[in-house]
Amino acid sequence: MSTLAYDTSAVLGRHLQRLRHASAIAVMTHTMPVVFLLFFGYVFGSALAMPGTEYRAFLVPGLLVATAANGIMNGMFGAAQDSHRGVMDRFRTLPMSRASVPLGQAAADLLTTAAGLIPLLLVGYAMGWRIEGTPLQALGAFGLLLLFRFATTCVGILLGLASRSEEAAGQLGGATFMLPLLSNAYIPTDNLPGWLRTVAEWNPISAVTTAVRDLFGNAPVPEGAAWPVTHPVLGSTLWCAALIATFLPWAIHHYAKQG
Repeated sequence: MSTLAYDTSAVLGRHLQRLRHASAIAVMTHTMPVVFLLFFGYVFGSALAMPGTEYRAFLVPGLLVATAANGIMNGMFGAAQDSHRGVMDRFRTLPMSRASVPLGQAAADLLTTAAGLIPLLLVGYAMGWRIEGTPLQALGAFGLLLLFRFATTCVGILLGLASRSEEAAGQLGGATFMLPLLSNAYIPTDNLPGWLRTVAEWNPISAVTTAVRDLFGNAPVPEGAAWPVTHPVLGSTLWCAALIATFLPWAIHHYAKQG
């Protein structure tokens, strides 16, 4: 095993061990999407009429992507906590790859996210949501969700490393709750005002949500929308690649520079 892979697996194990001692946080993180699904599905579902699409089938993919987008908040909290409590200072004293620390945190988050999607999928299934696409398309949708989670976690890790305090990271992390609201995760963007529709459709969450809905066979790709939404799979892949290529090296550099 290479030095980078070994060091990354060690950091990954450390984050998973920490999660065992903070089980309440993990439970809350995994149950909140289910609560949102029940709330939006039963409260808004009876009020929203969507031609050709059942709202709960429309909603489940959106909540899956919103959960993936929470990687920003989780990555920020974890990195800020380790940075301001001296954990990363201790890591820097060890003969280990600088890249392994952000990579290990992102990998641990990816594993917990994959497990956390299961309750949401089961509740969605109980509410009537179904995968209408092929098994290969469904695998593509899950792969895209995890790729997007990895990308957003990289963004969060950089912001956490750059934060001035844990409190500042918490305040900024809470603001990221607005990002899915400015997308098509919960409602279609067709009837939004022109400028707001443009903002929503160029939000990476909208492209990923549209791609997941299309791959699951839950809703057709809308016409007349922004390019990432009308070409959702390619648009989502490009968004993820751009976020990872920008924020992961920057997070690694920021961590190394702090030493």
